[in-house]
Amino acid sequence: MLWIKAFHIIFMVTWFAGLFYLPRLFVYHADTVDQPSLTRFKLMEKRLYILMSIGAAGTALFGFWMLAAYAWAAWAAFAWLHIKMLLVVVLFAYHLYLGKLVIDFHHDRNQHNQRFYRWLNEFPSLILIAMVLLAVVKPF
Repeated sequence: MLWIKAFHIIFMVTWFAGLFYLPRLFVYHADTVDQPSLTRFKLMEKRLYILMSIGAAGTALFGFWMLAAYAWAAWAAFAWLHIKMLLVVVLFAYHLYLGKLVIDFHHDRNQHNQRFYRWLNEFPSLILIAMVLLAVVKPF
């Protein structure tokens, strides 16, 4: 079971790396006006979104594997796990929203300035802090 947990963490780190970096690319992309840079940002964003989607899928696969293998009993008994799973759903919604933004940038339909993307970039940090505290401390 430790192998499953290790791979869950590896994919989670990959996913979060993308969740942290993609909005930062949006910050720079939103302020860019020259065509070569716009084309480069579109390619970087698309490739990063694909990579982080692989991380998200691996995180979900190994997370549900752990849940099915030995944490199912904890599901009924501990509220922290319910909250953590709710945060996972929120994080997947955020991931999909980033995908929508990638498509918007690709089609030159960006509606936001760099300040919006700077704030958007902070969101996964808050979720990560909450999820790690829930998983490690198991407060309730």
